[in-house]
Parts: sequence; C-alpha cells; structure tokens
Amino acid sequence: MTHIEQYLITCSELSAVCAENGCIDSRSLDCEILEQNDHHVLAFVQFEEVLMEDTGRVVGRIAHQGRLRLTLDRYGRVERAELV
Repeated sequence: MTHIEQYLITCSELSAVCAENGCIDSRSLDCEILEQNDHHVLAFVQFEEVLMEDTGRVVGRIAHQGRLRLTLDRYGRVERAELV
C-alpha cells in the first residue's frame, strides 16, 4: 500500500463525503493518479461507504467517487488534501 492509499483510508476529506456517517471500506478503495509532480497529486478516488446498525451488522453500502488534490511533503507523504 502506498503512502497515498494509507492516507486516503483515514483522511477527513473522504470521510466527510460519507452520506450516512458510515465508514470507508478500505478494501474497496481505488485511487487513480491523474496528474503528479514533486509537490502535488491529482487523484480520482472511488470507495464504498459501509453502513452499520448499532449492533455492528452491515445494512448497506454506498458507492462514492471524486477527485482530490493532494499536497506532498519533500518525502512524498501527503500533507494536505482537498476535494476538487
């Protein structure tokens, strides 16, 4: 798993997209790099939001997709992300 994928699994920008306050299914996360340079990445991201009852039972899934602009530090790790 790349630094970018690790960041995306827990980033607040993707969590904010979740419509029903569910969680991101990390197994469904797919990230396609559209543009990249030393300091920025434009990525197309797709994932499923998992909806659960209070008991922990999965009751549904919602597919999400969108573009993120990621700002990288000098080591190639994500410093910041924004939905575009």
